[in-house]
Amino acid sequence: MMNMQGLMKQAQLMQKKMEEAQEKLAQTEVVGTSGGGMVKVTMTGKMTTQKVQIDKSLLNEDDAEILEDLIVAACNDAQHKAEAMMSEGMKDITGGLNLGGLKLPF
Repeated sequence: MMNMQGLMKQAQLMQKKMEEAQEKLAQTEVVGTSGGGMVKVTMTGKMTTQKVQIDKSLLNEDDAEILEDLIVAACNDAQHKAEAMMSEGMKDITGGLNLGGLKLPF
């Protein structure tokens, strides 16, 4: 059985790795797309939307509702990519250990 001091060192190391992973997520970007790439949403790994790009051919009044739906779809695509990236980052930190439903600071 591991002594308390060794356990504390491991916890501190894991905390440091998590802080580093959070910083990396904040700096990493994912791009979600919809409409065959006609709408693109750029989001950080911490799910902050940075940019929305819309193909000029979609910019007319008749297509406003379609455009709104495409923006939502692109945002959701970017969010799913960011969540997948966070999940992979956590696997690296925990060594693949499943921590169940713990809501760690991601």
